[in-house]
Amino acid sequence: MLLKRAEQAMLKSKTAALKPVGLTLAQYVALAELEQKQGIRAATLARACFVSPQAIMILLKSMEQQGLITRRPHPRHPNVLELHMTDVGREALHAGRAQVAPVEESIFAAFSKQELEAFRGFLSRFVSAIDAG
Repeated sequence: MLLKRAEQAMLKSKTAALKPVGLTLAQYVALAELEQKQGIRAATLARACFVSPQAIMILLKSMEQQGLITRRPHPRHPNVLELHMTDVGREALHAGRAQVAPVEESIFAAFSKQELEAFRGFLSRFVSAIDAG
């Protein structure tokens, strides 16, 4: 339960930090993912963002209306739409990062370097234990 409370506190802080930029946390995460993987499909983005295909379609519609992304047909498979971040999307992501950075810095500042390394190790073991089933 403590891990969930920590996650919720972080999400709340990041959501508040992004509000002045006009981005939701979901949009911010999607833009960050698109920055790394231009041209991916909606289903791939949904998996990367840990949301359902239906949820990503709703998110993409609003992002497209805001001019943050475009959807273009794949060059060889015209029925497949690729997602691309626009210049407006890049500017929004950059502004969002500037807002989120102080939140992350304040979290990390609460721990020593050794504590952060130990924490990362604990989280890695946590994930491995879950993956092992």
